Amino acid sequence: MIDIRKLKELVRLMVANDLTELDLRDEQETVTLRRPGPQQAPVMMAPQAPQAAAPVAAPVAAPAAAVAPPAEAAPAADPMEGLIAIESPMVGTFYASPSPDKPTFVKVGDSIDAETVVCLVEAMKIFNEIKAEVSGTVEKILPASGDSVEFGQPLFLIRPN
Repeated sequence: MIDIRKLKELVRLMVANDLTELDLRDEQETVTLRRPGPQQAPVMMAPQAPQAAAPVAAPVAAPAAAVAPPAEAAPAADPMEGLIAIESPMVGTFYASPSPDKPTFVKVGDSIDAETVVCLVEAMKIFNEIKAEVSGTVEKILPASGDSVEFGQPLFLIRPN
């Protein structure tokens, strides 16, 4: 079995060198790591929970006058439409501020540019500054400080300028 420290180091090297695939083989181990490239969207699969069939009630006859036609509802605009996600470039721990006694890097409503540091992600005792890489306004901060995050997990939702 591969040592988890070695695996984490390989992932860190992939991210640092912007590699999308790594394939290592020797007499005892074979390791193949893949991550989405710049043109690919990450694919996340969640196990589906079995769903029980909903009980069906027997139809009840109603007088014709009591049945009203369904009202036409105007489609509501999705407030999250058009937002860009800033994703975690690695597996680690999310920190919203440089230290517990310091203010957060960004708050909801802050204007940011591509070079703005929005958070830290700690991986293997190394604190990595995460830059926005997009200009806009912070609409939502998804994880709480101290939460574990996965590669490709959305951290912030940004409304572009």
